[in-house]
Amino acid sequence: MTNRLIRVTGLGALATGMIFAQTGSPDQRQAAPAQRRAHFAQRMADYLNLTSDQSAQAKQIMVGARQEAAPLRQQMKQNRQALAAAIKAGNDAQIDQITKAEAPVIAQLAAIRAHAKEKVYATLTPEQKAKADQMGRFFGPRAGRHRKQAG
Repeated sequence: MTNRLIRVTGLGALATGMIFAQTGSPDQRQAAPAQRRAHFAQRMADYLNLTSDQSAQAKQIMVGARQEAAPLRQQMKQNRQALAAAIKAGNDAQIDQITKAEAPVIAQLAAIRAHAKEKVYATLTPEQKAKADQMGRFFGPRAGRHRKQAG
């Protein structure tokens, strides 16, 4: 059961759009993650043969998770900016303080994603769960690793 939950965690991680900023206008940068989330969600829905109700539930769950995580993502953005300033200033104490403050925020984000994935997984039929479990490449602890190796 734990292994299944771990594998399913990739769905939310990818679906929540934790995508690095790209070049282009601010509107383009904001549209790209949303398009990627929608594309991924559609691919997963097709692969798992989700019903329209299941797709709607999954979308609602993921939108709720993104909204819940929004203040934390804003805090992370502010932390990154403060950290960059502390690095440029050579302020070791401030660097330590900021990086220590980031840990609980990262943990909260991970918990939000995990709970969202748990809720989506709970909506699946046994056959869909079996298919999702086979998708270790997307749902497993190594999800996203191919990006690092390719880049």
